[in-house]
Amino acid sequence: MERSKLIIVSDFVMSFMWVCSGVLVRLFVFKVLAFSHTHIAEIVKIVFSIANMFLFAFLAKVSRGGAYNPLTVLADAFSGDFHNFIFCVGSRIPAQVVGSIVGVKFLIDTIPEVGRGPRLNVDIHRGALTEGLLTYAIVTISLGLAATKIHGSFFMKTWISSLSKLTLHILGSDLTGGCMNPAAVMGWAYARGDHITKEHILVYWLAPIEATILAVWTFKLLVRPVKEDKTGSKSKSD
Repeated sequence: MERSKLIIVSDFVMSFMWVCSGVLVRLFVFKVLAFSHTHIAEIVKIVFSIANMFLFAFLAKVSRGGAYNPLTVLADAFSGDFHNFIFCVGSRIPAQVVGSIVGVKFLIDTIPEVGRGPRLNVDIHRGALTEGLLTYAIVTISLGLAATKIHGSFFMKTWISSLSKLTLHILGSDLTGGCMNPAAVMGWAYARGDHITKEHILVYWLAPIEATILAVWTFKLLVRPVKEDKTGSKSKSD
């Protein structure tokens, strides 16, 4: 029970910090360091964004499973038992959503010039397809990294994951914001008052969730038989 409470609190705090960190990175690069919107500024921003992802990977490790993205939680929930699924859907994801909303409200009240968050810049069907494809890609990469043993595991896996997320974010930024994080988008949408619109629900919730389910199912289908074959061949050789 205490472990469950700690996870929920960790999810809330990390979600709060995540929505704040993205804004703070931009403010630091363009306001504090006074970079203009050039290629050099974008490179500096990418460097700080990667450092930020390493920080959150470290926080997830310290909190023993804390997360700021419902898709990460859902991927684990679909792979686990029914009790874990109910806990994730009924407790962890709401904590992440509330943490994101509180974080955005804190930002708007503290720094009014932060903007209004990611918006859909294409039609609803293209937006849903974009978020779905981006989500499918990042969930597949995350599952592959989790199932693979790599030398210098924490650093290398975080490095690969960070570069993958940034690349996918850049690819989708002009269309949907390239968020791949329903809770973070929910925070900004709630602040704007459009969190219950068809566009928001379909593009930023249903499409990513369906893509997550498809990625988990595809990964199990392709990876498990390989593992079973290896186990079977090993027992035969013994």
